[in-house]
Amino acid sequence: MLRTKSLVATGILAAALPLAALPVAAEEATHPAEMSREDLAGGLFDSPETLVSENGSVLDITSLKSSDGKFASGMYRAGPSRWEIDEPYGVDEFMYFLEGGVTLTSSDGTVMEIEAGEAVTIPKEWTGVWETDGYTKIWVIYSADGSGL
Repeated sequence: MLRTKSLVATGILAAALPLAALPVAAEEATHPAEMSREDLAGGLFDSPETLVSENGSVLDITSLKSSDGKFASGMYRAGPSRWEIDEPYGVDEFMYFLEGGVTLTSSDGTVMEIEAGEAVTIPKEWTGVWETDGYTKIWVIYSADGSGL
């Protein structure tokens, strides 16, 4: 049995492969999306790509959106707010709170308090009340049809 690694190292396999099978050029390469300590301390919001609400109370930045448009991650900062979510939430969202927190009251009356240093995952079917005095979170969202990203 021939070992691919040794064939590539010697150039034999590379010479036998069509151009499409050769490594992708640097300008076409994709890379992981890092959030450094400085980014997590708020530096990520200094990006010109940060979305800012009209009154400036919400900052949102997407660090990565998948090529199929169904998965994304980023950071979000919001001031005090209360939302009644009567229709299903619509996306599956994982959140890790860096600062502040949120109180989630499900439609059946179950109350969950999430504080800085804790995480929660909200399923797309969730309904209830979202209340906060303000927070900063890392978010990861999956949406089968790409809506909500």
